Amino acid sequence: MAFDLIIFDMDGTLVDSEPIANRIFHEHLVALGLDSGIDEARVARDLTGLSLPSCFAFVERHYGVLLPADFEAGLQAETFRRLESDLKPIPGVPEILPRIAQPKCVASSSEPDKIALSLRLCGIDGFFGPHLFSARQVARGKPHPDLFLHAAATMGHAPELCAVIEDSLPGATAGQRAGMTVFAYRPQADAADDAAFAALGCRLLRDMAELPALLA
Repeated sequence: MAFDLIIFDMDGTLVDSEPIANRIFHEHLVALGLDSGIDEARVARDLTGLSLPSCFAFVERHYGVLLPADFEAGLQAETFRRLESDLKPIPGVPEILPRIAQPKCVASSSEPDKIALSLRLCGIDGFFGPHLFSARQVARGKPHPDLFLHAAATMGHAPELCAVIEDSLPGATAGQRAGMTVFAYRPQADAADDAAFAALGCRLLRDMAELPALLA
């Protein structure tokens, strides 16, 4: 199937930011008294793919940690500092982007400033230009379809002719609910995770080098 628009998630799909962000989030929660039984791996599993407001609501509801008013500011400042020093692109991404002829955009749960910074640090911002969409621009973030539908409408393309590249279940769910074809980037095989993505109707992608041929 030919696609008119390729919509990329960012964290874990274009840039390898999730280990950095999850580590910092866990460190900040520990400083606020997070239960020692909730480790970094669980935080990553629970929060990956969600917008920051959704993450904060989840933490307060399910972890029982009350977040102070300045929590987001401190979290973001430390995250940006470590991104500046440690962020790398997902392997293969800089090589495949020039080979994808269709219009491309980013639709991410991250905040606009973080999206722009991350793409610039990895040297891939030029492939997307101003076509950067954040969950902060819509009423509901992933797993709701609002962000992907907003991106497609703004770019002027029908949802059924859009391909979404995602790495998280909330993001893949959002893409499916938007009526788009979803390619799930899962570089490491995991039977349970693979089954969950397959149940959504996603096409599994192990290596970014495979993507241009799948989108042609």
